[in-house]
This record gives sequence, C-alpha cells and structure tokens, in this order.
Amino acid sequence: MAENILIVTEDEELLDDLLRLSAAAGAEAEVVHGAPVSRMSWAGWPGATSWERAPLVLVGDDCAGAVGFDALAGAETLGTVRRRGVLLVGRDLDDSGVWERGARIGAEGVVVLPDAESWLAGRIADAAEGVGRPAMTVGVIGGRGGAGASTLACALSVTAARTGRHSLLIDGDPLGGGLDVLFGGEQAEGLRWPSFADARGRVGGAALTEALPRLHDVSVLSWDRGDSVLVPPEAMKSVLCAARRHGGIVVVDLPRRVDETVAEALVQLDLGLVVVPAELRAVAAAQRVSSWSRLVLRDLRAVVRSPGRGHGPTLSGEEVAQYLGIPLAGELPWERGLVEGLERSEPPGHAENGALARFGREFWAQVLAGEGAA
Repeated sequence: MAENILIVTEDEELLDDLLRLSAAAGAEAEVVHGAPVSRMSWAGWPGATSWERAPLVLVGDDCAGAVGFDALAGAETLGTVRRRGVLLVGRDLDDSGVWERGARIGAEGVVVLPDAESWLAGRIADAAEGVGRPAMTVGVIGGRGGAGASTLACALSVTAARTGRHSLLIDGDPLGGGLDVLFGGEQAEGLRWPSFADARGRVGGAALTEALPRLHDVSVLSWDRGDSVLVPPEAMKSVLCAARRHGGIVVVDLPRRVDETVAEALVQLDLGLVVVPAELRAVAAAQRVSSWSRLVLRDLRAVVRSPGRGHGPTLSGEEVAQYLGIPLAGELPWERGLVEGLERSEPPGHAENGALARFGREFWAQVLAGEGAA
C-alpha cells in the first residue's frame, strides 16, 4: 500500500484544489500548513517524516520561499532529505521567479494551475497506485498467417508468471478468436475488450488487472465472441499505459495488418518478436512485416520456428535473421502434444519440459537480466 502524498501549503484555495484532485485520483493526502520556519527547525517540522516517505510531495508556491527550505541546500550536513518526487504548485504563469523557487526546494518540476490540472491528476494517481518500474512490454507478431504468434504470446505470458512477476496478456487481434480460448477460459468471469473500447485518458493499472479474468496465473485481456472488432487507438493507448504502469511483464499479441491502433501498440513496446517459420516463402512475407514494424519499433527480433516434419528443406535461424536484417531472438522447435494439451485446457507453455516453456524461460532470463543492467 502506497504512503499518503504530502501537501505543504497555507493557501486555502490552493489546498482545496489539491485535495479535490487527490480525491479524484483516489489518493489519500496528508496536509502540513506551512514550511519549516528556520534551517535548524527541520527535525521538529510536522512534515519532516512524510517528506522522506511520501511518494509525491506538492509544495504550494506560497511556502516555497520559506527560510526553512534553505535546509535542502545543505541536506547532507543537516540530515534533511533532498529527494525526487517534489513538485512546486503555483497559479501565476507570468511569475518567472517560480522556477528559481522550485530549484531552491529541489523540485523536479513546476505545475501551474488550472492549466496543468489534468497532468497533475495523473501524477497523483500514479503515486496512489504506488507506480514503480514500468512493465517490460513485449509484442509478438506473425511473420505470416499461421506462424504461431498467438501460441508464443501465450507461452511467454505463462512462463513470465513463473518468474514471480505479475503477467498480463493483451489480445491485440480482434479477428483472432480470443486468446482466452487457448487458456480454456472463454467462460471465465471478467471483462473483455468491448468493455474498454470507449476508454480514454487515464485507466487505473490495478483496476484494469482486477477486472480481467485470471487464467493460469495470467491476467488476460481477450476478445469475446461478439460482433465488435474495433479498438480505437485512444483505447489501446489508455489500456497499454495502464498495464505498463502496473509493472511486471506485459505481452501483446498483435495482428499482421497496419493501422493506427497497431501503431499505437508498437509505440508502447520495449521489444518486438516476429515469429517466422523457417521456410523461404514465410521469410519473404515476414520481410514486409518487419519492414513496417521497424518504422515504429526500435527493437525488433526474429523467432524462427521449425515448421515440423514433412515440410522439406528449411533455413537456419541465422539465415532467416540475416535475410530480415534483425537480430535472432532464438529458434523454437515444434512441440509435440500441444493440440492435446489445449483440449485439456492447458495453455501453450504449460508443459514445463516442452519447447515453448524452455524457450520462454531462456528468453525471460536474457531479457530481464538486460533490464536490470539498464
């Protein structure tokens, strides 16, 4: 549970506005009326402890010039805390001195109301959710139809859950039949995409997760079996932003078509995977997919899948990646018993000794290690 945010001001009108924004964002606020009165009074100031612990501190411009905040300039010697997450809140856009006062108290930014109310409300809501490191977000795209992108996306989300992190799978393909079917969860309670089609602006990350079906330890945002096949770009943006804020790992199964909604999803990704069967015709089709994906996505890699028995000569993973001009994420052998597992409501990646689970374990070990280094 996140700590309360801290508000420091003696301006009653400003306080009313900040409390209103906090309530709208679902955040509890502690109010301290006035700044420390001198450099040496910091320890006895009522807000000293909260200044250290609060996820967000909002200092009214009426208090920013207080002598007591001079202590922040000598924080190391006086035992005070110069910290991130401090915002100076004012009302006068024409007051150039507000930036100097903000720097004096160590504010990371200056917010002027009412112009920045919407932005500040979102920042307060992030603090209320206890937002930390954004989720590692990976998109999976088929190099051609039937390449196995949805199967890999499901397997990655299942193996991500085994790392102990929160795992969220987003079905970005309205014509794919619904990923919940691959989990045997088409009857499970929870919201599907049509419930979020009108989403605009900020969606709560925790609220999103709680509203979705949880299948095999994975939160799944899938399509239903209705007639709706449209997600506006604004809805995709709102949902993906919420998912990223909630942290953990997000996997997005993407269609092969190009539109504004898919482009919005690509913008949110940390990493993209193109699944390519090791066949010449499939590689030719994947070339087009990778070309338009790289217009938006900076980090795109190839997953080369064995086409199985009876398909004639195949290409190596290195040959496929070289032809596409992107790095090789790995080669994925054909997995026996996958269809039989689906009939038992066992999703791809469920069999821990299977090829999909092995690929997922190695993939997350490499990607999450790189994330830590970054």
